[in-house]
Amino acid sequence: MSIRCTVESAFFIAWSFLEQSGELGPPDESANVILDAIEAQLKTGERRQLMLANRAIDAYRAHAAKSRRSPDRETRTG
Repeated sequence: MSIRCTVESAFFIAWSFLEQSGELGPPDESANVILDAIEAQLKTGERRQLMLANRAIDAYRAHAAKSRRSPDRETRTG
């Protein structure tokens, strides 16, 4: 199987899972996070579709959690 097919399959698995679970955020940002995670794994030699997808899901969840924790707006007190 070609790298392109592997990436497409892993991306589709991760995207579908996150979409069905209701965790998927803005499409452009979500796609970038998933693809970046897959690309990083490919650079280490990983080629298993499910491993690529599962780690991309974990990376997406970590990114989403970090985004929720970092305040994008000023908090008012008093």
